[in-house]
Amino acid sequence: MRHRMSGRKLGRNASHRRAMFRNMAASLIKTVRADEGDEGAPKVQGRIVTTVAKAKELRPYVEKLVTLAKKAQKHEEKAEQYATTAERNTSEWKSWRGSDQWNQWNQAIAPAIDYRRRAFALLRDKDAVDILFSELGERFADRNGGYTRIVRLAKVRLGDAGEQALIEFVGVRDRVKITQTAPVVVDDEEPADEGSSVEGESESTEQTESPEAEASEETPEVEASSEETDSEEAKKEE
Repeated sequence: MRHRMSGRKLGRNASHRRAMFRNMAASLIKTVRADEGDEGAPKVQGRIVTTVAKAKELRPYVEKLVTLAKKAQKHEEKAEQYATTAERNTSEWKSWRGSDQWNQWNQAIAPAIDYRRRAFALLRDKDAVDILFSELGERFADRNGGYTRIVRLAKVRLGDAGEQALIEFVGVRDRVKITQTAPVVVDDEEPADEGSSVEGESESTEQTESPEAEASEETPEVEASSEETDSEEAKKEE
C-alpha cells in the first residue's frame, strides 16, 4: 500500500523519471521560440503532445521553473540601473568594472543568477533557460500560477491506445469568455389613442359632476315639502 506517496512512477526508476521530465520540460520551453521554417519545428508554438499521466506530472515541474523566472525579474530590473552598455574589455567597461557601480550591480544581480543556476540544474539546457528567463518570465509577470493547461485529445496513441493530451502555455490561444446580457422586455400593450384619452377625461368629469347635479335636483323637492308643511300648520291655526 503506497499511502502518503504522491506522484506516478510511470514504469521508470527515479533517475529515469528525472531525465524524462528534464527533456520534456526543455522541449516544451524551446517550442516557444521555434521558427516554422526550422527542421522538426512544432506545428504550434508552446505546445507538446504526450500521455495524460505524463502531462499531469510534467505540469508542476514546468510551473516551478516559470516561478523561478518570475522571481528573477525584479532583481534583473533592479540591476539595470547600475549596468553599463559598453562592450566587454573596452576602456569604458574596465572603468565601470573597477567602480562602486559594479559592486552595486553585482549585489543586485546575484539573486537572479542564483535562480538561473537553479533552473539550469533542472533543465540542463542553456537555450531553454534563456527562453525561460527572457520570454516566459516576462509573459507571466502579472499571473499568479496556472501557467500551463492540459487538454485531453480524442485520438489515442497508435500501438497501445494510450490516452493522449496536449500541454501548452496559456496566454496565447485562450478562449474568449462571452458574457450574455439579459434580454430587453418590451410590453405588448399598445399606448392608448388620443381620442380614447379625451373620452376617458369626459367620462371622469361627468362622474365627478354627477353628485352635484343630483344634489341640485333634490333641493326643489325639499323646498316643495317645506311649503306644504307650512300651509298645513296655517290651516290648523285657523
